Amino acid sequence: MAVRSSSLLSVLYFGIIFKRRFKEGKTKGVFALLNKFRSDAMEQPGYVSGETLINYDDPHEIVVIAMWLSIDNWLRWKDNDLRKANEKQLEKWLEEPTEIKTYILGTYPQRK
Repeated sequence: MAVRSSSLLSVLYFGIIFKRRFKEGKTKGVFALLNKFRSDAMEQPGYVSGETLINYDDPHEIVVIAMWLSIDNWLRWKDNDLRKANEKQLEKWLEEPTEIKTYILGTYPQRK
């Protein structure tokens, strides 16, 4: 998706990567929750898309990549009570805390 202006043709996307490691025997049970979380995120301004990846060599490790139009959109969702409640539901199945990292798609970050 690109926005056209007189001198610029670009849109920055922000990729948020959630890395989670689930306790043995719990991976299948979390998919309904992960689908609910994605459905909730889809209702938020600026949400673009999401992918769920399962580690081929270690199926207890699941990575979710969520794409957002702006860092502000993501930060609003990150602080949203519904998202926090969703994350809380997963905690009982996690071996360790969720690791969250923010990336910018295809360009060097310009910070304010």
